[in-house]
Amino acid sequence: MHGADLGLLMMRAVLGAMLFVHGANKVFGPGGLAGTARWFESVGLRPGWLHARLAAACETGAGLLMAAGLAFPAAGAAFAGLMLVAGLTDHRGKGFFVFKGGWEYVGLVGLMAISLVAVGPGAWSLDEVLGWHLTGVGWAGSAAVVGAAAALVLLAARRTPAQDRP
Repeated sequence: MHGADLGLLMMRAVLGAMLFVHGANKVFGPGGLAGTARWFESVGLRPGWLHARLAAACETGAGLLMAAGLAFPAAGAAFAGLMLVAGLTDHRGKGFFVFKGGWEYVGLVGLMAISLVAVGPGAWSLDEVLGWHLTGVGWAGSAAVVGAAAALVLLAARRTPAQDRP
């Protein structure tokens, strides 16, 4: 047993489980998808019903990939994109500290995911079992760029309140 592999497993498992539960809460939480859709509408992500479903699917999928150490750059890209959207919508203009609504938390989660792609998922991962060695600076940079591009496309494609008026 190598200490670094245990540390990577613990980071992946906790980070992946956190995002998986976050996505599942969008579907199964007190407000369900309808409540999540209303919240997305309130932060300017329209149509809310679509964004609620996209976010729930992306969060649960990326969480599972991260925890399993499978298709690691894809997991990192999804984390980065999700956290960038959250930072530019719900946390924007609220400063750094999360207790004031700031971007501290989403910044840390996104950076942690990209950092893990740079290091790799470790020996106890499905990528290792499959012989996939998709790690390093290039893979991390690609994951960051793909995640940011996906986030910016999603934000550019959203409908604004002015577009919703007859």
